[in-house]
Parts: sequence; structure tokens; C-alpha cells
Amino acid sequence: MAKPKHHQKAIPTFTSEAEERRFWETHDTTPYVDWSTARPARFPNLKPSTETISLRLPAGLLADLKALANKQDVPYQSLLKMFLAERVAREWRSSRVTGVRSNKALQPTSRARKPAKSQHRSRAARG
Repeated sequence: MAKPKHHQKAIPTFTSEAEERRFWETHDTTPYVDWSTARPARFPNLKPSTETISLRLPAGLLADLKALANKQDVPYQSLLKMFLAERVAREWRSSRVTGVRSNKALQPTSRARKPAKSQHRSRAARG
């Protein structure tokens, strides 16, 4: 039995991407989009967005990384990204195997660390 055709609502016109985002966060797409006619989209030339970070490494570690990258004929930053991606994937796999139900163990803490209190007293305080 064929489904009866529903008339789709017109998608509103938005003045900004933020306004559109707020709209779709609070509205179901079903009245606006006929998902039965949807097709998968492919974006072969789309590059993932990246963020620039500052990372301090010991000089010896950086030298070793550059030497390994040179040996493999790749830029050292690309090699570092490959190493990080492999390790993160391994951690996710192992967390599934060991029964960790959330990714909290892999998330950074939101609290800033408090500076350690000094154990040393001044000479005047010691007497």
C-alpha cells in the first residue's frame, strides 16, 4: 500500500547561519523535507577542518620525530598526526574492550590545575 503524499512545508528564509542552526535545533525536518527521495552525498575534495595548536616537545623527541619523518619521506607534522591518530584509535578500541562505557577517561578535565603549594618555608618562618 502506497503512503499518501504529504505536502511539505516551505523551509523558512534565514538571515544568518546561526539563525538557521537555532531553527533546526528546535524543529523536526519531517514536515519540511521528503527524506524518502534523499540520496547519499559524496564530497571527495572536502578537507577536514584543522586547528593550529602550540605543542612544546623536548628537543630530543622533536629531533627523533624529524629523523623518522625524513626516513619515511613525509613532513614531520604529518607523521606526528599519523602517530596521534593511531594512538587515539587504539585507546578508543581498548576502552570498548575493557568495558569503559563513557569517553570521560579520554576527555580533558575542565578544571584548571591548582598550583602546588610550596613545602619550603622561608628561613624567617623556620626561626
